[in-house]
Amino acid sequence: MTAGTPAVRWADRLGLGEGIRAVDGRIVLVDILTGRLLSGPGDGTAPLTELARLDTPLGAVAPVHDRPGHWIAAAGTGVCLIAPDGSPEWLARPEDGAATAMRMNDATADPQGRFWAGSMSYDADEGAGSLYRTGHDGSVTRVLDGLTVPNGPAFTADGTVMYLADSAKGVIRRYPVDPAGGLPGAPDTFASFGEGSPDGMTVDDEGALWTAVWGTGTVHRYRADGTPDRQIRLPASQPAGLCLDGDTLYITSARHGLAAPGPLDGAVFAVRVEVPGPPAAAYRQGSAA
Repeated sequence: MTAGTPAVRWADRLGLGEGIRAVDGRIVLVDILTGRLLSGPGDGTAPLTELARLDTPLGAVAPVHDRPGHWIAAAGTGVCLIAPDGSPEWLARPEDGAATAMRMNDATADPQGRFWAGSMSYDADEGAGSLYRTGHDGSVTRVLDGLTVPNGPAFTADGTVMYLADSAKGVIRRYPVDPAGGLPGAPDTFASFGEGSPDGMTVDDEGALWTAVWGTGTVHRYRADGTPDRQIRLPASQPAGLCLDGDTLYITSARHGLAAPGPLDGAVFAVRVEVPGPPAAAYRQGSAA
């Protein structure tokens, strides 16, 4: 792997690879619609292995602080904890009983140890989705509604800025966040897309935002002021999730919805970048950071 040249890290043909994270020297990701939580070594010297398989869609996970092998997950219609044996303990299912069939989508932990997760309808009905925040006490609170296909979010290192994509709208919004209270303020538009849809996101050590752009076969980097900085092209048309592990950017892709998937649609890629990024933040159950 050379700087700027994507390499295939795992050639598994994932249906909808998403929620990729660097955790304790390993890479963790999900295949959403099959409910699988997968992991592999960052150098790709061993295949992906299955950590858990839920009987419901699994959108994304974050590690639980000081509890190795435990995860908090956006899954099904809510949020659950996943034990090392793969069994779920549900904290809340706020989308049960919704007017349309709903599922959880992308999610992440913020630097303060809270877990943020978006929901969407299976048919991507306009405005049906929400963003939920799970507190240290396990309470799940709706903090935004009227979303269509929320992806991310991603946070700056101090937790005062949240980036959230609404993929169906082709927009990334930037929200101020009170780190103590965990409530997002009024957003501004950080980036808009005429082609493709912004999907998974991460922030690097310079405060720049990386985003996968579904439908274009590219990932984009934006400086903190919103200026486009660079693009990386992939041999897969639907990049979905991404994360940084040091100076390596990992990118998932999907073959779901493609009439004629290419040989690398659904693979996981790695590319060397100039600016490193932090590992995944952990959910802090019962205590703040």
